[in-house]
Amino acid sequence: MCEFIAYLPEMFELFGTIQIRKMFGGYGVYHDGLMFALVADDTLYLKADAENVKFFEEQGLAPFVYQREGKLAKMSYYQAPAEFMEERELAAIWARRSYDAARRAQRKKRKIKTDTAVIHHLD
Repeated sequence: MCEFIAYLPEMFELFGTIQIRKMFGGYGVYHDGLMFALVADDTLYLKADAENVKFFEEQGLAPFVYQREGKLAKMSYYQAPAEFMEERELAAIWARRSYDAARRAQRKKRKIKTDTAVIHHLD
């Protein structure tokens, strides 16, 4: 595990306990079982959605993109601000926003599953 990954629990200590799991050549960063951040090429990206994306866009932070079947694919994660790495209070604020985005995404998935189950039951 690289030094950057080893530093993440300390950086997020004001936010709470995190778990880090290796995935697809990078790492997923989890809190209470939900992935709210990812690390690719020693760059931290945080979960974004319609409610918190403005914070990333206001600072000109780039979304996470990768190659998929010869095309660029964009995920709902944006680069963390540089000052985030040195200010734990700021890290906790951004982490909470991204964790909340992950929770909203999870609720939407559950709602879709529930709605689909109801539709199938009515058929």
